[in-house]
Amino acid sequence: MKNSQNIAAMSNYIKVFSGNFIEVQRMFQALEAENICAIIKDESESGRLAGFGSSIHGFQEIHVHKDELNRTTPIIENLSSEQEA
Repeated sequence: MKNSQNIAAMSNYIKVFSGNFIEVQRMFQALEAENICAIIKDESESGRLAGFGSSIHGFQEIHVHKDELNRTTPIIENLSSEQEA
């Protein structure tokens, strides 16, 4: 896949949550249980592997395809409200 195709493919994904490793894993597993294909983006790990540093260690993001956003939002909102309680 060419670089421009990679960029176009990623533009179809939307960040739905960001947090520490434990929070992200909880959200990811809940989405996976509903057959939602989520992607975890970890800038610090990517930077480490490339030989660069990162200012926020352990900070991760969850991205989902825009077609799955309507199914994803209630799950993320529900789990987020549980964490705040």
